[in-house]
Amino acid sequence: GRDLPAIYVEHNTPKGDVPHTRHPMADRDDLLLTHVTHFNELFYDNGTTRTAVIEHGVVPPTVEWTGELDRLAVVINEPVRRRRVTGTDLMPRFAAVAPLDVFGMGVAGLPEALASAGAPGLPMTCHEDLPQHAMHAELARRRAYLHLCRWTSLGLSLIEAMTMGMPVVALATTEAVDAVPPDAGVLSTRVETLVDAARWLTEDRDAAHRLGARARDVAKQRFGLDRFLADWDRIMEEETCASR
Repeated sequence: GRDLPAIYVEHNTPKGDVPHTRHPMADRDDLLLTHVTHFNELFYDNGTTRTAVIEHGVVPPTVEWTGELDRLAVVINEPVRRRRVTGTDLMPRFAAVAPLDVFGMGVAGLPEALASAGAPGLPMTCHEDLPQHAMHAELARRRAYLHLCRWTSLGLSLIEAMTMGMPVVALATTEAVDAVPPDAGVLSTRVETLVDAARWLTEDRDAAHRLGARARDVAKQRFGLDRFLADWDRIMEEETCASR
C-alpha cells in the first residue's frame, strides 16, 4: 500500500468476541479493506480503514435443477470438526422428514459421528469431495438445498445452488437472510419452521420449482460474473487513480 495501491480482500466472518472483533487491517490509511458481504463489513470492527463491499460472482453451473429426487442436498466442509458452526447437530431433525445427501470435504465420517452423538441410522448419504461438475450434477437432482450454517460468510455453493434453480431452506443468519429473498426459499431462526419447509418442498415438487425459478433469477442478476467483474474493474480503477 505504500509503493502501489493495495486492496485487502476479506472473505471470512469475524471470530471470537464478535461485536468487538477488530480486523487485522483496522486503522490503516494505506489500503482499502474489501469485504465480500455487507454482513462481514458490519460485524468487523474495521477502525478507520476505508472499506468497500464487492459481493461474490460465480461461474454459472452447466446444469439446471430437475429435482426428481425427494431428498435434501447439503454442501459443507468438515462437518464433524466444525459441528455447531456448520449446523451438523441440526441434521437429524431434517433427516426425520427427508433423506439427506451431504457433499463436501471431510464428510465421510459424518454418519458415525452423528450416531455417537445419539442419532444412529439416519437416512443420509455422504459424497466425499466430488469434482465440482459432478457435485453440481448431483445437486441438481435433489429437491431442495439445505443451508444450516450458523456462522459463515456467504458460501459459493449456496449461490451456485440458487443459480441452478434450487429452492433454499436456510437458517436466517449472516448474509443468507439478505441473499435469499422470501419467494426463493424459506429462512428462519426457528428450526421447526425450516423442518416444516423441508417436508413441504420434498412433498410438493411444483412449489420447489416455483421457488427455485425465483432463486435462479435472483442469483444470476446479483451474483453473475458480469456484475462481479465490473465491480472489480471499477474499484481497481478508482484506487489506481486516487494514488496518482
